[in-house]
Amino acid sequence: MADPATQSAQISSSLNASTKESTYCVMELVYWRDPKKSAVAFGMSLLVLLSLATFSVISVVSYLLLALLCVTITFRIYKSVLQAVQKSEDGHPFKALMEKDLTVKSENFRQFVDMSLTYLNHAIKQARHLLLVEDLVDSLKLAGFMWLMTYVGAVFNGITILILADVIFFSTPLVYEKNKTQIDKYIDLVRTRVEVTLAKLQDKLPGAVKRTKAE
Repeated sequence: MADPATQSAQISSSLNASTKESTYCVMELVYWRDPKKSAVAFGMSLLVLLSLATFSVISVVSYLLLALLCVTITFRIYKSVLQAVQKSEDGHPFKALMEKDLTVKSENFRQFVDMSLTYLNHAIKQARHLLLVEDLVDSLKLAGFMWLMTYVGAVFNGITILILADVIFFSTPLVYEKNKTQIDKYIDLVRTRVEVTLAKLQDKLPGAVKRTKAE
């Protein structure tokens, strides 16, 4: 039986490799390295979100599955007729896909659970840090952000925000890549002003509640 420390190291290495691979695939899409794949991903995600804005979730899922079935059934009938006319024995048109192993392996499932647990524990620690006011400045930042979100929520609903996020997700990285120098300049300027403002705010706080770094 393998040593627990070795198993833990192997799982951690596997999780890191899986995360890097997933991140690389996402970066390839949002930076439009392959325009066809990015266009399909962007178009499909936008179509689904626009459909959800118009119809219910049940209707959208039903229409998507119905459209998929129409395509597969039509293709199956077409290939069957073609095989009958040509008297060929090619077999089922989706044979390669049907024979592909799509079962979820227990090892992959455990890796996914471990990775999800890591993110969940981090989120819980951050929530405790912010909601229990471990650092007053960080909690004030959250309060300010939530206050701004109340105005955003009054103007947009959840689906509209997701649609805007989808558009930004597929457009911003490409725009940033082409205008990196100018954008970095403005980002540094804004960051400097925010840091100066926060420093002034912290100086005005009572000594007992000023920012303290965790030991």
